[in-house]
Amino acid sequence: MSDHASLLTVDFFSPEFKSNAWKAYRELRERGAIHRIRMPWDEPAWLIVRYDEAQAALTEKRLLKNVERFQDKEILRRRPKEMEVFVHHMLTSDPPDHTRLRNLVQQAFTPRMIEQLRERIEEIAEDLLDKIAGAPGREADLIRDYAFPLPIIVISDMLGVPREDRDRFREWSNAVISTINRPERFEAIRSRMKDFQDYLGRLFEERRRNPREDLISGLLAAEEQGDRLSEKELYSMVFLLIIAGHETTVNLIGNGVLALLQHPEQMALLRREPQRITTAVEEILRYYSPVEMSTNRWVGEDFSFEGHPFRHGDLVLVAIGSANRDERRFSDPDVFDITRDPNPHIAFGKGIHYCLGAPLARLEGQIAISRLLDRLPDLRLDLDESSLPWREDFLMRGLLRLPVRF
Repeated sequence: MSDHASLLTVDFFSPEFKSNAWKAYRELRERGAIHRIRMPWDEPAWLIVRYDEAQAALTEKRLLKNVERFQDKEILRRRPKEMEVFVHHMLTSDPPDHTRLRNLVQQAFTPRMIEQLRERIEEIAEDLLDKIAGAPGREADLIRDYAFPLPIIVISDMLGVPREDRDRFREWSNAVISTINRPERFEAIRSRMKDFQDYLGRLFEERRRNPREDLISGLLAAEEQGDRLSEKELYSMVFLLIIAGHETTVNLIGNGVLALLQHPEQMALLRREPQRITTAVEEILRYYSPVEMSTNRWVGEDFSFEGHPFRHGDLVLVAIGSANRDERRFSDPDVFDITRDPNPHIAFGKGIHYCLGAPLARLEGQIAISRLLDRLPDLRLDLDESSLPWREDFLMRGLLRLPVRF
């Protein structure tokens, strides 16, 4: 389908879409695996909504992540110079740069290394729950009071970010996430990106003078070895770890608690059999995928993909949230079942860009949800489900607020 006039227009950014996404995705899957859509700035794109084709796209080497290979792209023309030092990371690179960048940090995110953080994560969860349990009125906003601070504390500890600076990352990461596939919003974040760059510059200088046992010191040491890490790559890597290291886990915890509250029989089962937390987290990742849409890919050369004519420079998007609800792969995909096993979801992607932080996100989700259910009996939503405040982000599936009583 190459006729520009026939492009499907879907407002993926609207609150209405977020609230009704599963019905919209199901209708798209019924019509086909791949659709031609129009982006908000009028660029056509391919949208992949079925599981098998999504897996194929995520592992297709001819779909590239580095937009700078395509100099005619609107996203490059509109990107302010303040963003330049933050776009040279693993999610925007292809081999061999991607391989080199990933190798720099992957040792810190192996399952063995992450398991060593268990005690610290449990301690953080208990401290946050102490504050929530002691709050007047037996009410809380679980995004503000729990789902956000837990992962930001963990990734800040790993990076070596001072405690007093953690909350600022929420504003910075929200600003960047809000620009995903929305070039018209770049202007609004100029000053925040400049503040972020200045902050990181000061932090890097301090760590150069006084290196510690943290990831930033490790990256600076790698930078000094020669051409392994450029200045832009250094900024971009830390930027990516801060955002990817907490933003998706905020959504995992918030979405998970919401799914359990919406399915009280599943929450009761998990309370009775807490050992099911492992499969419960996998089902949360499938049912309410924290990353709903893949980051951008561009066609590197003309080729036919699943019968569709992909042309050089075409934008390709994978609807991960839709693929994880594909009835061709999952039985009763709209049923939330914490005993579902096996559960081959693609919430963390596939192929060389498979999420480096998956072991950390899983562990944080398992601990956070287990401890919450243990500490807060009679947990219930404190708002009408029809007015759930989903974030209007193209990329993410997450709540702005999650008010509860207990």
